[in-house]
Amino acid sequence: MAQDAPAARTPNDIVAGAPAGDWVRIAPSDLLVMDLAPDPSGKARRVVIQLIPAPFSQGWVGNIRRLVAARWYDGIAVVRVQDNYVAQWGDPEGENPAKAKPLPKGLAVVREDYAAKVKTSVLHLDKTGSRDSARLDLVLNDGGRNTARPMLGDRDAYAQRTLFVDGWPAAMGERGPADSASPAGNPDVFSQREASLWPIHCYGYVGVGRNNAPDTGTGAELYAVIGHAPRQLDRNVAIVGRVISGIENLSALPRGTGEIGFYKTPAERAAIRSVRLGSEMPGLPAYEYLSTDSRSFAAYVDKRANRQDDFYVHPAGGVDACNVPVPIREAAQ
Repeated sequence: MAQDAPAARTPNDIVAGAPAGDWVRIAPSDLLVMDLAPDPSGKARRVVIQLIPAPFSQGWVGNIRRLVAARWYDGIAVVRVQDNYVAQWGDPEGENPAKAKPLPKGLAVVREDYAAKVKTSVLHLDKTGSRDSARLDLVLNDGGRNTARPMLGDRDAYAQRTLFVDGWPAAMGERGPADSASPAGNPDVFSQREASLWPIHCYGYVGVGRNNAPDTGTGAELYAVIGHAPRQLDRNVAIVGRVISGIENLSALPRGTGEIGFYKTPAERAAIRSVRLGSEMPGLPAYEYLSTDSRSFAAYVDKRANRQDDFYVHPAGGVDACNVPVPIREAAQ
């Protein structure tokens, strides 16, 4: 009987048992390695960030790559840490035109558009009809395609639908009538003519600091979420990545005592010694994420929503997208 009790498994059990084929290697060129100055005890502080792939935020990600190539980030600092919100880094003199660090040439001015346009989206199930086989095929306005996995129950206060696209949580706003060929009464099989798709602000996710609209930021000022997911920022600020290692080196920094967490003195800031692409860092561990198209991930989502084991007595019956952190691990070399 004990062997026939898979329902008692925890989310971690599912991740630990996922087959090797369910994991996707992250290209080193899609990683940022940010080394802060050592902490007061002399301990090294490294933060590894995975850059978000297309179709999201590519103008800003392109700027970030140019800033890294120019070594522009070297010598700037973490200038703001606001409790239950963000840790932000940039040029401490960035608001002073006479002292600001010159930006490299060629940075793009990115338009105020934080969502990707989707021409059509079709959710379908395989012949078994099981929820864990659901897929959402997205045809983008540039002709590209993506595959997504819908969230269990699709409960969300900020969007019509939440889903996972190539390993990233996202939200969707659908427009246009449903295809009349969809089976009546089955919300899991439909066609949509138009939709907008955007990444969402979860813990550890990295966004682009900006001034008031229409400014969209260049990527020279970045922040990481270190508190409850500030989803109100979705579609108002560009998401460009997520911290996959070393978030404690940002979340554990002293809170700034100035307005909205800015540090009042240079001595309070955490200096950034260097930022490099992972492809420039010999010896950097390889990283991989659990494919969000895999059956292992589907089981993981289900268990996050419906956990019932020795500790959990009452399953929640639903789960927020940001409470389903995509598993990421160091990969065997």
